[in-house]
Amino acid sequence: MTFQHDNATSHTAHSVCDFLQDRNVSVLPWPAKSPDLNPIEHAWDLFDRRVRAGAIPPRNVRELAGALVEEWGNISQQELANLVQSMRRRCTAVLNAAGGHTRYWLLLF
Repeated sequence: MTFQHDNATSHTAHSVCDFLQDRNVSVLPWPAKSPDLNPIEHAWDLFDRRVRAGAIPPRNVRELAGALVEEWGNISQQELANLVQSMRRRCTAVLNAAGGHTRYWLLLF
């Protein structure tokens, strides 16, 4: 099994690394602070925009969880496939930017 994470400090702590190693889970090498290379970040952004666009914003954690579950069901498989299929363009953009920000990163912020 191979795991991919964003190299956040909490993900690279010795206890986490030991946990993954003890379970024979390899970790895909990944640059730190690279949301433009992680399609899930764009899925979370899509969730955020859709929940915020709702007529009544969630007022508590339970309502937020319900809104997220509802919006998850509203995201089409094609939208998720488009995010995954954009990876070649994302990687090329990061290489062209010499590791700097890309238009994909800017879409998140």
